[in-house]
Amino acid sequence: MLLKTFCIHFTGDFAAIFLIVGISLAVSNVFEHFAQSMVKKEVVLKNGTEVFEAWENPPAPVYMQFYFFNLTNPQEMLDGERPAVVEIGPYTYREYRPMEEVIFQDNGTKVTAVNTKTYIFQPNMSWGPESDLIRTVNIPAITVMENFKNHTVLANLISAYMKSKAEGLFVTRTVGELLWGYEDGLLKAIKLFIHDLDDVFGLFYKSNASNDGEYVFFTGQQNYKDFARVDTWNGSSSLNWWTSDECNMINGTNGASFHPVITKDEMLYMFSSDLCRSLYALYEEDVTVKGIPGYRFIPPSTVFANLTVNPANAGFCVPTGNCLGSGLLNVSPCKNGAPIIMSSPHFYQADEKYVKDVFGMNPEKEQHETTIDINPLTGFILQAAKRLQVNVYVEKISTFSQTGNVRTVVFPVVYLNESVVIDDTSATKLKVIVVEHNVLVNIPFMLIGAGIILGIIFMFLICQKKPPESTAADEEPLLTS
Repeated sequence: MLLKTFCIHFTGDFAAIFLIVGISLAVSNVFEHFAQSMVKKEVVLKNGTEVFEAWENPPAPVYMQFYFFNLTNPQEMLDGERPAVVEIGPYTYREYRPMEEVIFQDNGTKVTAVNTKTYIFQPNMSWGPESDLIRTVNIPAITVMENFKNHTVLANLISAYMKSKAEGLFVTRTVGELLWGYEDGLLKAIKLFIHDLDDVFGLFYKSNASNDGEYVFFTGQQNYKDFARVDTWNGSSSLNWWTSDECNMINGTNGASFHPVITKDEMLYMFSSDLCRSLYALYEEDVTVKGIPGYRFIPPSTVFANLTVNPANAGFCVPTGNCLGSGLLNVSPCKNGAPIIMSSPHFYQADEKYVKDVFGMNPEKEQHETTIDINPLTGFILQAAKRLQVNVYVEKISTFSQTGNVRTVVFPVVYLNESVVIDDTSATKLKVIVVEHNVLVNIPFMLIGAGIILGIIFMFLICQKKPPESTAADEEPLLTS
């Protein structure tokens, strides 16, 4: 009897203790703060740590895929009809981008490095070999014509030379030549008069096995939110978290495999242009990558919006007053005057006009949107896909007969998909961290649950407790005769 009474009291006491402690811990959020403080301590670039090794030489494979637009009606386009293109690709390259010449400075608060990029062709992941032929617009010729169109005498001389060499508005070259470079006859001829002119043209000319200069990164030692953030690039201040390349528009997920711990409401800066434009991404939805929870961020449509939608973009009309429609960005100032225009693939989120101007455009959110998925606990990049399209502004130039009666059009040349997915080894390690975090932060709720269960047991035991049995003395009548 005494044992049963002790058990009832013991159960009741512990039920109350568990409930009080569990509710107190849940309200104070002690374990959540403790877990995040542990993560923040780990998110620091320090020599010899796993985080530093992942930053210096990212374990997850990065792939660069190129999709070319092959022109199928060149003569009809010269006659004024809209161009018709067929997408060909992908042509896939494994991208290696280790951090080199790494030097810590300022007592470990900053680190300098160069980010060398090397592209290795992957035949088994490609549409065809690099020798595949692509017909597209002649970018060197268009650039020359645009630069000399207001100089009648020079324009006539250049036009005559182009006729003698059968140079026209279009060119057929291999994938390898268009990407990595080929000697152009027109540029070679002009180089005789402009000696510092490069006579080799390629969309990624000089980009293979090269770097774009020295970066200074914050290590996160003073503030975890500064982890791997770029302080300066080639001596200039920068706000971006990813490195710059090809005028900071064609760039990628560099060695920075982590970002600071983030929330859904925070804005994620992805890359910048040297037109002082920061391209940013906002939270879209929760995702799961290889069983790991993450937040998906995407660039909002206002990033490339026209003036009627986003007046702040007035400063990006180049030259002044020459504003393109939504979805396009003129980067000709940083491409030596070449009329290069950037957009999302297939003019996704651009004005419908640009989609209709070219037969063969089919914009799709899933295929053509830039995304980055980040684990909110650690800031680890789970998955990222940067998708950009290189276009050329084509118009009729009266001083060059080579342009015929071509209509003014933004012609798509190629789009790239630079992507990375967390590797299996890193995913396994991250899953352990996530599970440990979940267990830790759920301890208060486990205590509350245990208190509720013990409370139910306590009530059951109380209800089952029998009243004390009556004795014979208790049964004697109060009055006797």
